[in-house]
Amino acid sequence: MEVELDFMKLLKSVEDLLYEIVSWLVFYPITMWRSIVSPLRMMQYADEELEDRPEDQYSDTLSPPLFLLLTLLLSQAISSAVPSIYADASLPPLLESTANLLLARGMIFGLLPLVMAVTLVRKKSIKLTRETLRPPFYSQCYVATVFVFVAGLGLDMLLVPHGGGLTVGFTVVVVATIWYGLAQVRWFKRDLGISTAASVALFVGRFLLAIFVMIAVALMIGWTLRNWK
Repeated sequence: MEVELDFMKLLKSVEDLLYEIVSWLVFYPITMWRSIVSPLRMMQYADEELEDRPEDQYSDTLSPPLFLLLTLLLSQAISSAVPSIYADASLPPLLESTANLLLARGMIFGLLPLVMAVTLVRKKSIKLTRETLRPPFYSQCYVATVFVFVAGLGLDMLLVPHGGGLTVGFTVVVVATIWYGLAQVRWFKRDLGISTAASVALFVGRFLLAIFVMIAVALMIGWTLRNWK
């Protein structure tokens, strides 16, 4: 009887997992569309959802970290399908696994919303803890995910052999950066109550810092894994 109950629990877990994965096909595009057309509303939504009970959170969208991870997985698949000048470059053995590569990409690109979230907490003079950092990080994930995905497509175009995608790739990266910058400036103005000029200066400084940190961490991960014994 106990074995039968354990089997039914396992079967129920498999059913729940299958439903969760299949539901992503519906809620992923919904989340992406809302994040693109209404970035500030989605950022506010992320903050509000964390106040609900865990089982009621993000019932009509994907949670921000999951949205980021799935987007990185999709971006990874697209990048591997697009011809690149680095197509023959070999990855470190530990990154040949899809799961390990996704984890590394998540760690690197997750720094963008992290830097912005820490900035918001510090500017509000709030003590930086795991709990105070969570709301701004979650809200930042929505806009950062769109930027990372679109800018990533542009970078893939830039790396097409023989310069076949330079113009399109550069345009896509610029548009993604402008969209991301406008969303962040508007959010800083609303959330911190500062002027447009101060918001622009804050965004530019933190954005450049985030890019620098992301590059540094990527190089560190690459060096560490290539020299892993």
